[in-house]
Amino acid sequence: MSLVECVPNFSEGRDRAVIEAIADAIRAVDGVTLLDVDPGAATHRTVFTFVGAPAAAVEAAFQAVARGSERIDMRRHHGEHPRLGAADVCPFIPVDGITLAECAELARQVGRRIGEELGIPVYLYEAAASRPERRSLAQIREGEYEGLAAKLTDPDWAPDFGPAAFNPKSGATVVGARPYLIAYNVNLNTRDKRVANELAQEIREGGRVVKDASGRTVRGADGKPQRQAGMFRECRAVGWFIEEFGRAQVSINLTNPSVTPMHAVFDAVEELARARGCRVTGSEIVGLVPREAMLAAGRHYLARQGKTTGVPESRLVEVAVQSLGLHDVKPFEPRERILECRVGREGRLASLSLRAFADETSTDSPAPGGGSVAALCGALAAALAGMVAALTHGRKGHHEGTRAQMQEVAAAAQDHKDAFLRAIDEDTDAFDRFLAAARLPKKTADDRSRREAALDAAAKAAAGVPLAVLRRTLQVLPLARTAAAHGNPASISDAGVAAIAAGAAAEGAYLNVRINLPQIQDADWRAAAEMEADRLVAAARVEAEAIRSAVLEQILAAGPVATTPPAGGR
Repeated sequence: MSLVECVPNFSEGRDRAVIEAIADAIRAVDGVTLLDVDPGAATHRTVFTFVGAPAAAVEAAFQAVARGSERIDMRRHHGEHPRLGAADVCPFIPVDGITLAECAELARQVGRRIGEELGIPVYLYEAAASRPERRSLAQIREGEYEGLAAKLTDPDWAPDFGPAAFNPKSGATVVGARPYLIAYNVNLNTRDKRVANELAQEIREGGRVVKDASGRTVRGADGKPQRQAGMFRECRAVGWFIEEFGRAQVSINLTNPSVTPMHAVFDAVEELARARGCRVTGSEIVGLVPREAMLAAGRHYLARQGKTTGVPESRLVEVAVQSLGLHDVKPFEPRERILECRVGREGRLASLSLRAFADETSTDSPAPGGGSVAALCGALAAALAGMVAALTHGRKGHHEGTRAQMQEVAAAAQDHKDAFLRAIDEDTDAFDRFLAAARLPKKTADDRSRREAALDAAAKAAAGVPLAVLRRTLQVLPLARTAAAHGNPASISDAGVAAIAAGAAAEGAYLNVRINLPQIQDADWRAAAEMEADRLVAAARVEAEAIRSAVLEQILAAGPVATTPPAGGR
């Protein structure tokens, strides 16, 4: 199913009744989930974040704008944040199964309805913009609400939808489509807004206006002010003072976090602030943040400490939260603020405790079964290889020459571990899909045809999941071999157990491939899968046994080491 995110911003951050009324309008639409409501008193603005199927998201966006425009009066609005109207901006962002171009079409649908049904001037921006000069939200907002009446008299600024007439109560609304944007504020230990503004000008892509020695703006031949570019691309920033926090902030929009990540601007602002006699106390994420942005920050700060970045995602997130000071002005709860944690679902089986998983497996329920257990063995194999690599990476002495190699092993092991854990539930889901196909009606010829097609597709999935697990064991076994050959000798038994667990995963996955193959009607698919599975399990057997034998030989050759505490056999 296609999934789109919508992040409407409203010019109301103080009246809880109004904020809740807008939230209720979103919640009332079937097919959308309201993920976050983030009000700011000083900015006098609330950011709502919801996700849903495209049609549902369009309806929820329109209903939210209608409710907000009804309840908010711009004639009485004053706040720190730039704004053009009551429902100030409403972007659509692709999440899954939908393109940016398709989100732009959703924006046009909503914009047309707002203009025609609510009588509010609407401008389209970013990917939905009707002309190049309207792509920039800042350019559309120039002059803000106070300059809107004059702007609407200029033919060049006729709205894309709705009347070219000033609506004093609602102002105008900007609707568009864009990639994911991180709204990110860096906190300073000063109340001086000018310092925050200076820092914003240093880091933002647009930089600062060039001044001459007398302080006058330097203009080019076209009469436009000359600008000195800032440090970061895809970065917009302003400085402001937030009364509720008692400090100034550098308020930043990172319009492409893969180009300019949070940790890069945080570090830069920290250094620039120190040069001005100030310090950064922490930072704040407004709304939700993609998981990858947090993981990248965690890796960055662990690497700066000389630590391996091959650690679980939860540890990377913890490091990011601590290093960026995300608890500084308000609590930051990763499960509530990371987009994927709110949108996706954790696998039911993979999130069970060890005892609960074993108990569930031991009941008369057919799932989880051998396929899920094989995937769990794979996850444990990867985890052990990663553990040996991490222990070696952090060890002083003669192991320091293997740090880069151990970093690679640890990072790869984490990726494989997470993939195996996902396969635990994927295997059970595939089994459930096969049962559902078997229950389809078979009264008519059409019924039987649809049922047979569904059964064949489900059988391919039931064989495909363990086949993918089997393939992955051949990627984990070399990690175990490297850990055994070059890892901390005190943990060599752990590398051996990793190989044994990977071998068990391969054997279990192979059996689950073979038992599902007879259900598949597609003879070519069945034959190819059988040949691949036979080849992979044979290779896994040879590799797992070779590592086990090498580890045992090394342990027996070393003999007892009285001064070394036991490291394996945990």
